[in-house]
Amino acid sequence: MTDAPAPRARRGSYAKGQQTRQRIVDEAVLVFGRSGVTAGSLREVAARVGLTPAGLLHHFASKEELFAEVLRQRDERVRAAAGDPDEHGLIEQMQKVVAHNATTRGLTSLYTLVVAEAGDPAHPSHDAFAERYRRSAETAAELLRAGQAAGEVRADIDPARAARLLGAVMDGLQQQWLLDESVDMSALFAEFVRGYLRPSP
Repeated sequence: MTDAPAPRARRGSYAKGQQTRQRIVDEAVLVFGRSGVTAGSLREVAARVGLTPAGLLHHFASKEELFAEVLRQRDERVRAAAGDPDEHGLIEQMQKVVAHNATTRGLTSLYTLVVAEAGDPAHPSHDAFAERYRRSAETAAELLRAGQAAGEVRADIDPARAARLLGAVMDGLQQQWLLDESVDMSALFAEFVRGYLRPSP
């Protein structure tokens, strides 16, 4: 009986630790989204959470580990926004993602900055992002082929090239929106889909 409170204390400590980790991630999105991952300071992230740098490193061993968690959570949110691929085609999924990105300025800004930084071949994330874009394009090309077979996508486009164009259009719209929030990403993406991907009436 005397040992009963211990598990509750451990659970409380674990929950508090998870809350602190999430606060660190949320503040890292703001700091990295403003300054990029290279220039973004762990010291600033720690200060915003009320921790010392050593205290932050108790939760994340390095800036790279923290960024990996930020990116993982970003990807989870994007996948959730896209919906079940068995229920929604590629075009509908991407339209949902474009609309979602307009509601998450911090994460959208962060992703755009990091991709720009990773363009440097010497950047530690260069190869990872190049592979990330390759995998995304391969998946999109497969879904475009399925869309062509179903008559939802023009038969005269090359799926591999169209997949790369889809990513480029989404990234480009995000950059313009970050500079000018009057840019309607959803409407412009829908226009691209109508004029380039959809079969002629």
